[in-house]
Amino acid sequence: MSKNKKAKPTYQHPNHIGIKEAMGYMLGDAGNLFVLTYVSSFLKMFYTDVLMITPGKIATLFLVTRLWDAINDPLWGAIVAKRPPGKDGKFRPYIKWVAIPVAVAELLCFINVTQYTKSTALILVYAYITYIGFGMMYTGINVPFGSLASVITDEPEGRTLLSTFRSIGGGIGGAAPLLVAPFIIYNKQPDPTDASKTINVANPKGFFMFALAMCICAIVFYLLCFATTKERVKSAANPDVNMKDAYKGMFKSRPFIVLAITGVLISGQLQFASLNQYLFKNYFVNTKLSILGTVAQYFPMALMILVTPALSKKFGKKELAGFGSMFAAFAAIACFLLRNTFKPNSDTKTIVIFMATLFIIGFGYSFVSITNWAVVADVIDYQYVKTGIKSESAIYAVYTFSRKLGQTIADYGGLMLLEKYAHYDPEKMANAGYVSGVSDKILFICTLIPAITYTSIWLLYKFAYPLTKERLEPIYAEVQKANAEETAVQSAE
Repeated sequence: MSKNKKAKPTYQHPNHIGIKEAMGYMLGDAGNLFVLTYVSSFLKMFYTDVLMITPGKIATLFLVTRLWDAINDPLWGAIVAKRPPGKDGKFRPYIKWVAIPVAVAELLCFINVTQYTKSTALILVYAYITYIGFGMMYTGINVPFGSLASVITDEPEGRTLLSTFRSIGGGIGGAAPLLVAPFIIYNKQPDPTDASKTINVANPKGFFMFALAMCICAIVFYLLCFATTKERVKSAANPDVNMKDAYKGMFKSRPFIVLAITGVLISGQLQFASLNQYLFKNYFVNTKLSILGTVAQYFPMALMILVTPALSKKFGKKELAGFGSMFAAFAAIACFLLRNTFKPNSDTKTIVIFMATLFIIGFGYSFVSITNWAVVADVIDYQYVKTGIKSESAIYAVYTFSRKLGQTIADYGGLMLLEKYAHYDPEKMANAGYVSGVSDKILFICTLIPAITYTSIWLLYKFAYPLTKERLEPIYAEVQKANAEETAVQSAE
């Protein structure tokens, strides 16, 4: 063989991206999760233990807010879909415009207004206004941010890379509040029932100062995301999107319907897990255990991120998510069945068993989490091929609403169970540790619901979601061809 024979050139996708841009996209989701995780995980505790709002009234607040989201989210989807691209693209400008409003809206949620009024009605009005405002602003940045992935690249491996790095960003933004906040938002004081012990109580100033830190971090990360990403897949110069046909096509689509239902369950379970703050505070009587719970949740994901892109390419996203959710389901069921062996007040054996099940759940769920946003992009491509309508933001807006619906069900259901079943009274429990009956029922709630939810996610991915690896290959090819033709037309003009 001749030494001068040239090596056969390797094909590179025209919209290929590398690690640098994936990291830029990662920063955007870190910004998202700085504010969202802090609100999702700790606002309920702030409402009950600082503002002294009963769980039932908070549940109603969340329900009313989501009714507004049923209008707000599709409205944002339509606004983004119908806006023509500018010099910064179609979706990136929103990241720049809404970065400061969404971060400030998060900060306003954690102002202790009991310093200024003792009126329950006024406190509730303030809670409604600030929480609804935060939800509107979050949708205003999250819909274009999520849609951005589909125009950064249409390369399947690139989509998986973006989804993987988005999961890393979500891990960074999500872990920061969960790991650090417990050191700042609680104060120790003597247990009123046993002076030799201490309990944790809410620190209003700590809640606000940590909200301020998350506000600043989010703004910085959003602006870095804007500066380091690029829209390669051309959007229509004069978009004429028939939203009625777009939405009609979604609700006739089995992949989208399954995606929406899994979105309800995934987001619902993540939101429901915020009730673990009450479990750590009033059953284990050690709020810093929430830090260990966060490590158990995110450490497996950090490990799986290293191998998931390769596994996804080999086996497929549906297949990988189905496999992982099976592990999460079995571990959650085991945790529920073992609950009667648990003992309160920081019993070492109980903590080890509980954290071990969280670790296994985290391992299984990591495959779902890491591939989730690539699955959304796959459904967007599927809809485009089936209907001929480019509706990234419309699909993403409805998916965002499905996730908010999951949060609403989790918040409303969880808080009503907390009040009506566990009989959690803020006046009594805010300055208490383990309380027989109340704390045991909190344990029951916090182990039963995950067992049901993770099992449902597994069954949906295993038996209902139809986009297998083989079925997606011709869809990718058709989308790439259509995007190339769109680019050629725009270049000719």
